[in-house]
Amino acid sequence: MREFDVQIGAFTAEIEEELKSGNLSFPTVFDLSLRIKQLADDPNASVEDMAKVVRAEPVLSAKVLKMANSLLLNPYQREISNVSAAVSRVGSSALRCLAYAVAADQLARDQRSRQMQLVASGLWMHSIDVASWAYAFARHLGRGNPDTALLAGLMTHMGQFYLMAMAARRPAIESDLREFAQFVLKWETAVRQAVLEAFELPEQIIDAVNVDLVTPITWPPRSLGDVLFLAIQAAETPNPFADILGLGHRPELLEASLGDDGRAEFNALVAAARETRQQMLAVVTGD
Repeated sequence: MREFDVQIGAFTAEIEEELKSGNLSFPTVFDLSLRIKQLADDPNASVEDMAKVVRAEPVLSAKVLKMANSLLLNPYQREISNVSAAVSRVGSSALRCLAYAVAADQLARDQRSRQMQLVASGLWMHSIDVASWAYAFARHLGRGNPDTALLAGLMTHMGQFYLMAMAARRPAIESDLREFAQFVLKWETAVRQAVLEAFELPEQIIDAVNVDLVTPITWPPRSLGDVLFLAIQAAETPNPFADILGLGHRPELLEASLGDDGRAEFNALVAAARETRQQMLAVVTGD
């Protein structure tokens, strides 16, 4: 028996046990995200309490300051130079997104092999691509809170991130990326649901993230799930696991969603929202 089969079998048993018990073993890269979440949910926590946590993580501090000074949140460009003021300007929802972004970026860096680093980096870029489009579409359509759409976009592939982080302890898994990709896509829905519940995210986000991506929506978009569906279709960076298995974009789903009248309106939306998407992408990546 291949070492890959031994390790993937043990991995399967571990995931099954975690899902059955409801006790997920979050990798340490998510500690910061969980701490920010706890403070954001605590009615007694102050902006300064959150700022103290942010200051302890230089990468997150830099991202928060950059977002607070971006044209999206600071159109008059009055410079914000301290973390407390930046946290106040950004807000708890966006702060959660940035903390998760730091964790996902670190996860990509922590992979042992160049091959797995490329997969993790590709997943990270795809996720923030989707999230940035979701933010931009929500903002331009006036469909709900753009920060909520941003968080929902980042959470879309949370199950895949969790499985990648857990796989880092099993080096033989990288010997067969195609089978590993099949494993990830098989388990991602159940794992993502468990992670979202552990994060105690609002039902609106959980419902949106669980949108059926193989069923067309009805144009125009009316819900956060519809916005997320369109963001996934608009993403210009592929999901690496889908790419490995030859499961790329399905343009027929978008065409069935738009109909005869919606195509021109969707193209106009993409054109109008592109600059906002680019600005958010730059904020989250730090570029």
